[in-house]
Amino acid sequence: MASAGGLRGLAGLAQDRLLWAVLALAALVLWLPHSQLLFASLFPELDRPVYRQEPFAQLLWQHCKLVGLSSAFSVLLGSAIAVWITRPAGRQFRPVVESLVSMGQTFPPVAVLALAVPVVGFGELPALIALALYGLLPVLQGTLSGLQSVPESVRQSASGMGMSPWQRLRQVEVPLALPVWLYGVRTSVIINIGTAAIASTVGAKTLGSPIIVGLSGFNTAYVLQGALLVGMLAVVTDLAFERLARLAAWQPPVSMG
Repeated sequence: MASAGGLRGLAGLAQDRLLWAVLALAALVLWLPHSQLLFASLFPELDRPVYRQEPFAQLLWQHCKLVGLSSAFSVLLGSAIAVWITRPAGRQFRPVVESLVSMGQTFPPVAVLALAVPVVGFGELPALIALALYGLLPVLQGTLSGLQSVPESVRQSASGMGMSPWQRLRQVEVPLALPVWLYGVRTSVIINIGTAAIASTVGAKTLGSPIIVGLSGFNTAYVLQGALLVGMLAVVTDLAFERLARLAAWQPPVSMG
C-alpha cells in the first residue's frame, strides 16, 4: 500500500504544471550564461551573443523584488480603497475614486517613469512608483466585484445575527469575495511582471536589462534572452495564482448558524 501511495505521489508530481514551470525557469537561468554556441549559431553576425553584464539569477531576483514590493503596495492600497468606498462612510466617493484610478491606468508606464525620475531620481524608486500606481486598477476592480458578489440576503442574515459591520466584513464578506479578489490581484501582478521590464530604462536592474541593452545595441540575442525569462516568470506566477484560486474555491461556505 505504501508503494502504491508513493507511486501516486510521483505521478502527481509528474503532472504538476507549476513544478515543471519552476524547473524550466531555473534551468533557463542556469543555462543561458552557457548558451554561447546556440546563440552564436542563431546570430552569427553578433560578436557577443550572450548577455553577461549581470548574472541572470541576480536580474531575476531584482525583478521579483521590484514586482513584489510594488504589487504589495497595489494590493494593500487597492483593497483598502475598495473596502472603504463600499462602506457607508465612503460610498459617496466611489465614482470619483474609480474615475481617478481609471485615468491613471490610461497613462503609459513610460510616461509615469519619465515624470517620477526628475522628482526621485534614477533607480528602483521611480519604477516602484510607476508599477504600484499601474497595478491599482485591477486590484480595485477585483475587490469591488468580489464584495458586490456577496448576496444581500447573506449580509442581512449576518446583521440579524448581531454581527457588527466589522465582523460582517471580516467573517462573511471577505471569505465570499476572496476568489474574485484573488483574480484581480493575479491580473495586477502579471501586468507588473511585464511592465517591470521597462524599469531598466531608468536604471533599475531587472530582466528587462538585456532587452533594453539589446534594443539599443541592435542585439536580437539579448532581447530574446530577456524575453524568455520574463515570459517564463509570468507563466510560473500565473500557475501559482491558479493554484491559489483553486484553494480559495475549496474553502467551505461561510456558516451563518
